[in-house]
Amino acid sequence: MRLEDRQWAGLFLLAGTTQFAIGMIIAEAVDPSYSVSTNYISDLGVRAGAPVFNTSIILLGITILATSWFIFREFKDRFLMIAVLLAGVGAVGVGVFTEAFGFLHTIVSFITFLFAGLSAILAFRILRPPFSYVSVLLGVGSLAALGLYVSKNFLGLGNGGMERMVAYPVLTWGIGFGGYLLGMSHSQRAPAAT
Repeated sequence: MRLEDRQWAGLFLLAGTTQFAIGMIIAEAVDPSYSVSTNYISDLGVRAGAPVFNTSIILLGITILATSWFIFREFKDRFLMIAVLLAGVGAVGVGVFTEAFGFLHTIVSFITFLFAGLSAILAFRILRPPFSYVSVLLGVGSLAALGLYVSKNFLGLGNGGMERMVAYPVLTWGIGFGGYLLGMSHSQRAPAAT
């Protein structure tokens, strides 16, 4: 069986986001003092589950980088490719430059969150309804949560809970978009972006 570029993009994105979601849960589970509400996601990279978390997020970043290449080859959408690429670079950076690196870690985390949300919105250009609308809603929801998070409006969820409101929509989008691309036939394709 020979996969087409869009299927490779879907396979990489689906595998990367799924393994990261599982890796994050494992890293949380092996550290009984970790709190989803009061600890940042990146705290997992410097605590008991650090080997699992850091490996998992670096793998996520690498699979997202591969996804960006195959998305460009299939759809010729430079804007989407750049947004996905930067999200992947940021994810690798989060695993390499843990919280121990201070401000550098903050920068790569922000890049990851910002460009993951933008990727979900820009994917609208290559998707068909209704998933195109869901994609935009997940991206906008993630970016809105990012705005609340940066302004320290945690809405009673705690800093860790609000950070998850940034991350979970784009992880959900990544799994859904990956499956969509993997199963998409040529007849279901939206026109290439211009």
